[in-house]
Amino acid sequence: MNSLMNLVLALVLILFGPSVWSADMAPDEMLRHTTEEILTLVKQDKDLQSGDKQKAYALVETHIVPRFDFVRMTRLALGKNWNKATPEQQTLIVDAFQNLLVRTYSSAITRFNKQTITYKPWTGKTEDATTSVQSVVSDGSRTVPIDYAMTHVESGWKIYDIKVDGISLVTNYRSDFNDRINAAGVDGLIKDLQEKAKMASQSADAKSLKKGQ
Repeated sequence: MNSLMNLVLALVLILFGPSVWSADMAPDEMLRHTTEEILTLVKQDKDLQSGDKQKAYALVETHIVPRFDFVRMTRLALGKNWNKATPEQQTLIVDAFQNLLVRTYSSAITRFNKQTITYKPWTGKTEDATTSVQSVVSDGSRTVPIDYAMTHVESGWKIYDIKVDGISLVTNYRSDFNDRINAAGVDGLIKDLQEKAKMASQSADAKSLKKGQ
């Protein structure tokens, strides 16, 4: 995944902070309501601005998990291979994929300070089970379209896929997942995801340690 998509996805992740959301709030309203508050908090946090990877990781870990439907996201990324996994393996894959996403994109949060995001009017219906919200991220010199695929659950709307400039996060991982399962089976994919998440975490630890010396 290219650096631009990494950066934009990191911005998407930080938009889902500690704001209190109503379960019946429209998805575009929910996103718009949170954006200004969370971006302001990030821009005002000196530790994040100075590149504190552990603080960025803690922010993402604490606040984004409840806002995303990682089970649906993982199931779509696996496609037909989802049914090849046992319930226990499915749980391990979801946990490992979630860990990988959190550790990968939290490290990019510290690079945001001038970006803005604008949401297009939502055209869906409140009774829809799934919907899409379109937006545009700008840094003053370029703009990137972002589409959020969302599903409605009892607690409100949750994201299960993100398209950055037409590139789907779920689709981006699908070919890698399929290749790994074909080569090493479901357990091979689980091991691969766990190792990648561990490497991303160790990389953040090493950078933070070096910064503190």
